[in-house]
Amino acid sequence: MRLQKYLAHAGLCSRRKAEEHILNGRVKVNHQIVTELGTKIDPENDKVFFNGQLVILKQESPKIYIALNKPQGVVTSCSQQKTKIILDLIDIDERVYPVGRLDKDSKGLVLLTNDGDLHNKLSHPSFNHEKEYIVTTFRPISEAALNNMAQGLMIDRIKTRKAKVKRISKNKFNIILKQGRNRQIRKMVGKTGNKVDILKRIRMANINLGNLKEGEWRYLTSKEIKQLTK
Repeated sequence: MRLQKYLAHAGLCSRRKAEEHILNGRVKVNHQIVTELGTKIDPENDKVFFNGQLVILKQESPKIYIALNKPQGVVTSCSQQKTKIILDLIDIDERVYPVGRLDKDSKGLVLLTNDGDLHNKLSHPSFNHEKEYIVTTFRPISEAALNNMAQGLMIDRIKTRKAKVKRISKNKFNIILKQGRNRQIRKMVGKTGNKVDILKRIRMANINLGNLKEGEWRYLTSKEIKQLTK
């Protein structure tokens, strides 16, 4: 078993975070620091330590899949000082992790799971799953601006991928992305000379926000899970 997978399955953190801990020299195998990603271990015979504490592989826990409507002002993180985080909204005993990010000033759909394989799959850019948003701007958005966003804009010296963009009203539009760069929509709107007022995510892959109220969450249905994990 790969070391980062062991740490994730032990419930310590997500696999991506485990990779950071390994690279930062915070993980030991049999009392030797390991910094090489992909290192394989034998869960039966090797001992793994994080910050000097023994990490024990838990028994396989049931997979949990949650959809949550994140309010504005809540941070999509598992740990943050002096601010409300997304896990504060979920009252369950099992440890789950948000899939991707939705910035503090935005609201809408966030998926959370303890399925490390799915988390890794959905978080990786190559997966190509769609993310759909409704965006309200401070000033009316021009047709040219919508077309430019649909065709792709240079953001931080990299051109964004083509997107599906549809006007809703003079200062509101729907946009579907297949990538999720940091604050991408806000930066795209900024490039057109406008500014985002409200940013709401309404869909990730086949999971829709629907009528879920702000701050509330639900378990995914078996049908949704099957479509998401196939």
